[in-house]
Amino acid sequence: MSERDELPSNWGRWGADDERGTLNLITDEVRERAGREVRTGRSVSLAVPIRPAPVLSGPFPPRTAEESPVQQLMLYTGSPAFAHADVMTVTNHHTLSTHLDALAHIPQDGQVYPGRPANESVTTGGVAHGSTAAFAEGIVTRGVLLDLGADGPVPADRAITGQDLDAAEKRFEVHLEPGDALVARFGWVRTRYRGNPMPGMSVDAVRWMHDRGVSLYAGDLSDAYPPSQPFAMHGVALPRLGMPLIDAVDADELAAVCAELGRYSFLLVAAPPRILGLTGVPVNPLAIF
Repeated sequence: MSERDELPSNWGRWGADDERGTLNLITDEVRERAGREVRTGRSVSLAVPIRPAPVLSGPFPPRTAEESPVQQLMLYTGSPAFAHADVMTVTNHHTLSTHLDALAHIPQDGQVYPGRPANESVTTGGVAHGSTAAFAEGIVTRGVLLDLGADGPVPADRAITGQDLDAAEKRFEVHLEPGDALVARFGWVRTRYRGNPMPGMSVDAVRWMHDRGVSLYAGDLSDAYPPSQPFAMHGVALPRLGMPLIDAVDADELAAVCAELGRYSFLLVAAPPRILGLTGVPVNPLAIF
C-alpha cells in the first residue's frame, strides 16, 4: 500500500456525486446542540477587515501579499436618489481575505473530491462540481477554539499533531464532537504570509480531525511553510476528506473573549454571499456566545 493510499479519505462515503463533504456531518441535531451554546448573545467576528484599493488602471489581481484583495470602482449613476454605486473586483483566495474554500479549489492527482476529474469539475466557464453552491444555505454549527498560541506564537518549525490537539482540549476543558467546527489559533495573524517559515497542521492532525468528525476548519494558519508533502489541510483535508476550509481568519479577539468567559465553545455561523460556481468566496464567520 502506498503512502497516499494510507491517507484518510471520505471518497465514496456520501456517494460519488456528493458536493458537501464533511458538511454532511452537520445534522439538524448538531445545529440544535450548537444553538444551546448561545447564552449571552455576545458576537465576535473572525474576519480580517479589508480596506478596498481604488481601481486606477483597470481591474487586476493583487500582485503582492500586502495589496488589498478588493479593488473598488466608484460609479455615478446619474440618479439623484442613488447617486453612487460600487463595482468590486475580489481576489477570493488572497492571503488578506478571510475566505471559504470550496472542495474544487485544490485537486489531487487530477481529481477533486470525491474522485471526480478536475478538468470536468473546474472549467473556464466556472465550477461544475464541488463549488460554493454547497454553502448556499450557510454553515451553522458548534465551534470550538483550540488556542495553540495561548503562550505565544507557535514556533515556525512546529507541525501540530493529534497529540497537540488532545493536549489543547484538555487544557481548555473542551471536547470536539462529530459535526463541530475546529477553530485553531497559532498566534500568527500579524506576521503570516510574508515569505517567512510558518508552522501548520500535520497529516497526523488531519487524521485526528477525521476520527473526531470535524466538519469545518478555520485557522489563522493551516499548512506549514515551507510546505511539507503533502499539504495537510489543502492537500489532504480539503480534497480527500471534503472538508471546507476557512482561510486567513483572525482569532485573536475570539481567544480573548474565550479566556474572559472561561469557555471555548460557541455557535459558529458562516454565511457567505450566495454566489454559486466559485472555488472560494469571502466570508465573515461569527462566533456567538
